[in-house]
Amino acid sequence: MLDNCRGVIFDFNGTLFFDSDKHVLAWGKLAEEIRNSPVSYEELQTHFYGVPNNRAIEYLLQKPCDEAELTMFSEKKEAYYRDLCREDTENFHLAKGACQIFEKLRQKHIPFTIASASIKANIDFFVESFGLSEWFEPNKIVYDDGRFANKVQMFLYAADVIGVPISECLIFEDSDSGIRDAYQAGCRNIIVIDSMGIAKKHEGKPGVIQIISDFMEFMQ
Repeated sequence: MLDNCRGVIFDFNGTLFFDSDKHVLAWGKLAEEIRNSPVSYEELQTHFYGVPNNRAIEYLLQKPCDEAELTMFSEKKEAYYRDLCREDTENFHLAKGACQIFEKLRQKHIPFTIASASIKANIDFFVESFGLSEWFEPNKIVYDDGRFANKVQMFLYAADVIGVPISECLIFEDSDSGIRDAYQAGCRNIIVIDSMGIAKKHEGKPGVIQIISDFMEFMQ
């Protein structure tokens, strides 16, 4: 499949790093503080996965917030998340086959980058923890820096960063919202990483051409 590919955009959380459980716990902890109740599975799929933190926080608060308040809650949630990652040493690594696909893309001179709804503190954490600078230029990683209203805009910007039209990019995603936004951005080559074991849910979705459990499966 890479033989016909001009550029690749990777989501990060739940795609390159299987960390969905950490985000669930971190959002749940913040939700308990804000509204004294956890977040449901349906809420996670609709209002949290693959969306900028600001939107998720305003959903929890049920009101618009100023920049200072959004930043405070976002940093608190991500600090919880990073602590959970560090504590789970057994699973604190990139998804199986990730480094192999990075190397294959480099050998084929196919440009690639990351488009993540994570904030900069988390991106810096990932770059340092996983040695991402071996394959990615950190300043070309697209993340939630406040400029993007949604992941659609992130995907379009990431395509510009690697100099490939979004219609000719291959996008790896894992969440409902990420798959939807990739399609709305104009991508018709979406590969779903089934990091949460719900592959059947994604079958037949617009733009989805393959569902895999990890990158080793894709490389076969």
